[in-house]
Amino acid sequence: MKITIGQYVPGNSILHRADPRTKFVLTFAYMIAVMIADNFAAYAVATVFVGAAYLCAKINIAKILRSLKPLIIMMLITVTLNILFYKGETVLVDFWKITIYKEGILFAVRMLLRIVLLVLGSSVLMYTTTSVMLTDGIESLLAPLKKIHFPAHEIAMMMSIALRFIPTFVDETDRIMKAQMARGTDFDDKNFIKKIKSYIPILIPLFISAWRKAEDLATAMNARCYRGGEGRTKFKVLKFSMIDLLLLLFTIILFAAIVLLNNFV
Repeated sequence: MKITIGQYVPGNSILHRADPRTKFVLTFAYMIAVMIADNFAAYAVATVFVGAAYLCAKINIAKILRSLKPLIIMMLITVTLNILFYKGETVLVDFWKITIYKEGILFAVRMLLRIVLLVLGSSVLMYTTTSVMLTDGIESLLAPLKKIHFPAHEIAMMMSIALRFIPTFVDETDRIMKAQMARGTDFDDKNFIKKIKSYIPILIPLFISAWRKAEDLATAMNARCYRGGEGRTKFKVLKFSMIDLLLLLFTIILFAAIVLLNNFV
């Protein structure tokens, strides 16, 4: 089973070499910009921005498409609900109890673009940043909260471990499914109830496997005298560079462009 969520793609592009804190700020600002965009011109600017990011990072288009595959059902449901229940002024279809408005279709398309752009934008961060750098970046950004005894290091470590084990558990699920199929389990049954029941035998061994991996990881960390972030040094110290300054500048331009387009288009 192929999965791209949480995977790091090795490279030496500008985005790969940028400080993880800069990429976190850039991603967060980009997501806010996409959320406040309310016309197609603003979405076009966001599309150009994320497209430029992927070109810069040299990410294969097949990997980009695979990152959207798990969300196809959610996107179809979102579009369908918006088309059927959004009320507007221009009626396009009026059949029985179903009324479809032009405004509903436009709104559904905007929601679809928003979901796609949010997924693609957040995926760039994962593709260009290792789990170690993600941890360091999150911990550094949360460092000021340590003054109020916020567990910044522990939160960063948990997020990093969670991202690291996503591909592992997907591979484990694939292995269990193949084992169940060899025993005669049919995962392609058209009956919805039977299909749901066929996945139950997967959950128990997957839960047991996850529990064992968590216990092994905890044992390994205790054996190495892991005691959290107190007094720990870092092999690679995070430093801002000219690359980070340029990325922040482009982010400000993106944000300003979308705000202007929202107000004047």
